[in-house]
Amino acid sequence: MFNWTVELFESIQDLVVDLSSSPWFYLLLFAVALLDSVIPVVPSEFSVIAGGVAAGAATLIDERPVLSLLLVIVTAASGAYLGDSLAYWIGNRSDRLLKRVFFRGERGERRLVATGEQIRKRGGMLLVTARFIPGGRTAMTFSCGLTEQPFLAWFTRWDLLATTIWASYAALLGYFVGDVVENQSTALWLAFGLALGVTVMIEAGRWSLQRWRAGGGEPSPS
Repeated sequence: MFNWTVELFESIQDLVVDLSSSPWFYLLLFAVALLDSVIPVVPSEFSVIAGGVAAGAATLIDERPVLSLLLVIVTAASGAYLGDSLAYWIGNRSDRLLKRVFFRGERGERRLVATGEQIRKRGGMLLVTARFIPGGRTAMTFSCGLTEQPFLAWFTRWDLLATTIWASYAALLGYFVGDVVENQSTALWLAFGLALGVTVMIEAGRWSLQRWRAGGGEPSPS
């Protein structure tokens, strides 16, 4: 199973690189961003960064870019939003099964209630932050549906903000690195490494904050 997952990830990466100088890239980017919201092994950040690098690299060599930075951002954000919405509805429509599997018994019910309360209390910013954590965004959107957060009045508003910030950040990072690094392959992996470093910093900060709250800085949610 692990080998199959790695092979899938590498195959999608190769396809992204091959199509990053083609208009067909937008279709692939949309599909990858959508799928990554439900299947968190699909490399969506890598794809958005590749689109940004391709748009920026053309300006370095004074050519008309095949890809538009704005369209890369809009395509990635749209795919991510639809994927997040799908994850929300899976959580919402499968609530009985999920509750039996993950929230069984009285203790599980308390955890579910606590999760819903935390989302209502901090949910907007949690949704934005989780978008930068692979796997975290899937768990968060799933939980929003499972705890029946309002879809149009709350989820859509915050998720559109989250996906727009995420897509803009990844595409702009790729664009600016592609604009200054001549070799496109080097620029792609450099930008991806920078994005990975930011993700590690966010996760480390989140872990440190949880430890601080558990140590008495603030009551930790049960």
